[in-house]
Amino acid sequence: MYPALAVHSALKAKVTDLDTLWVGGEGGMEESLVKRQGITFQSIPAAGIHGVGLVTLPRNLATIGRGALAARRILNEFSPDVLFFTGGYVAVPMALAGRSYPILLYVPDIEPGMALKSLAGFADVIAVTTGESQKFFNKKVFETGYPLRADLALWDRSTAHRHLGVSGQSPILLAFGGSKGARSINMAVLGNLRDLLERFEVIHLSGETDWQLVKHNREQLPTNLAARYHALPYLHDMGAALAAADLVLSRAGASTLGEFPLFGLPAILVPYPFAWRYQKVNADYLARRGAAVILEDHLLEKDLMVTLNVLLENPNKLKAMRAAMFELSHPRAAEKIASALIELAGE
Repeated sequence: MYPALAVHSALKAKVTDLDTLWVGGEGGMEESLVKRQGITFQSIPAAGIHGVGLVTLPRNLATIGRGALAARRILNEFSPDVLFFTGGYVAVPMALAGRSYPILLYVPDIEPGMALKSLAGFADVIAVTTGESQKFFNKKVFETGYPLRADLALWDRSTAHRHLGVSGQSPILLAFGGSKGARSINMAVLGNLRDLLERFEVIHLSGETDWQLVKHNREQLPTNLAARYHALPYLHDMGAALAAADLVLSRAGASTLGEFPLFGLPAILVPYPFAWRYQKVNADYLARRGAAVILEDHLLEKDLMVTLNVLLENPNKLKAMRAAMFELSHPRAAEKIASALIELAGE
């Protein structure tokens, strides 16, 4: 969703009479976020088929069929010049109905999911975050980088420090697990909290689920350590946290391939272990290039301080990681995809 919103902003800057219809799933937070950007939203039925049981499969296939019929009605009414997909269940019925239209497919993770792989045959252009994705497709891909929201680049270090109330007198560690948080990252931070705060100022974005526990732990800290612990359930100004930090502890979702390079932010990555290997592939890519180190989820709480201390005691290593991460930055990714969409549409 966020890469698509970034591309939409770039399109608006290039096309004065842009008319956009966003087709999404039924229910969830997508609709409210999209409408907040002033984009017309319609939903269609959709369901996954990868990994579902024999009992669920027929029902999901029927849902996809209903979704394709709904998508056909939408396309007949809206009559678009081009279709843009970034994955998800909804893309499959939409692509089935819209296969006669020009299609641009964007692949956020290095390894595409099943839905994105199935859409590749419909796509006229496949844009990818890195050229590493080429091996997963039988047609040539277009490397663009990860499209980022323009507001991220507005933050610099000093402005971010003031905004977050960070002193900057010690190294700053940012710990988060995505907008909903990550339980194992939260527990590792809390389990090592006093040791962490002896060495770092910590920006901890916990998500709502664990927030009361995080808040309780913060309240138990002595005043001098509590002043170094900047804990929040969620931060809308994510660019401030990224700009303020010296090092980040996080999962390895697709956004890490764009957001961390933009800020040259060295990373300790903890791939989510209970899903297909997308995050592991992303983490391996950054680690091979010297921009990140990987810490397995089951070792996180036990090995976190050891890993951090090794990095802190080797400033040349951190400096090299920072440079390697920055080299992977593609700040014009959204603009490149927007230009490709305009060309496909025949503008």
